[in-house]
Amino acid sequence: MNEHIGWALIGASNVARQWIVDAIRVQNDSSIVTVLSSSDERGAKFANENAIPAHVTDIGAILADDRVNAVYISTTNQFHHVQTIAAAAAGKHVLCEKPLALRVTDAHDMIAACRKAGVVLGINHHLRCNAMHQELRRLLAEGVIGRLNAVRVFHANFLAHALHGWRINDAGGGGLILDSTIHDIDTLRFLIGSNPTHVMAMTQSGRLAHDGMEDGIMVIMRFPGDVLVQIHGSYTVPFSEGGMEFYGSDGVLVGRDCMSQRPAGRLFIRNADGEREIPIHHHNLYHYALATFSAAVRGRGQPAATGEDGLAALTIALAIRESALTGRQIEVDIP
Repeated sequence: MNEHIGWALIGASNVARQWIVDAIRVQNDSSIVTVLSSSDERGAKFANENAIPAHVTDIGAILADDRVNAVYISTTNQFHHVQTIAAAAAGKHVLCEKPLALRVTDAHDMIAACRKAGVVLGINHHLRCNAMHQELRRLLAEGVIGRLNAVRVFHANFLAHALHGWRINDAGGGGLILDSTIHDIDTLRFLIGSNPTHVMAMTQSGRLAHDGMEDGIMVIMRFPGDVLVQIHGSYTVPFSEGGMEFYGSDGVLVGRDCMSQRPAGRLFIRNADGEREIPIHHHNLYHYALATFSAAVRGRGQPAATGEDGLAALTIALAIRESALTGRQIEVDIP
């Protein structure tokens, strides 16, 4: 496909408003045709504020619209499965928010449906699109710190009030693990180049979230090569700088302020020669993600995060949830 890509936004979400609308419009030969919201009033307001020519409340209108070639799905998590299946059946390419689904079997169905329909399926795991993480991945692959021993991820922050909603109230599809920790999982897979073999976790609840839903977490993961990884995630920690530390036999790589949606992050290496900063040439994470997705739609390469990446991240996230609920170490089996 080399022609114009017409987009429909399935979900009048904050992330669509803040990041995706702009990212679509900076792509060559791309435009937004319509936005779907379950609320006609909300959809009309969103369309008006973002100069989108139409809004609908019925996904059928999008599926039947020949001007729509691709959809961005950012509805609440429980709808990702059925909406992706429907879009694929209508021949629409799909960029879906994480988590890909709430169940591994549903994620499999989504991947299979898109493959059968011959459409691209991408997952919006934005952190792997950060230039700092991309440079960090390159350095790890080159072995600049020797054999990797351990990793520490600190992704604790304070959830803005505008984002509370389902994240802290929906026991079926909300909670920190599927909203935030799943990004840490995907980023670790991207950087290390493998999947964990075992996970253990303990969670907190009650500072923001309700009914036992997690709003804080500590995770320990074992990766191949006997690499141990620690993740600290939270909705309830203000003034915390997110980052990652990679400890090797010959040095340490430290990424600071690199766990947000902003094109930010500073990378340092510490070894026998001391500490020095590695220059990073930043780019907009969402512009990058939409560029790779648009290229994949046109037959060039793959999305930054594929459906298979989304499936793996979901599988690991659900294993972490199982560990937190049972108090047991869980062996990870990526289907």
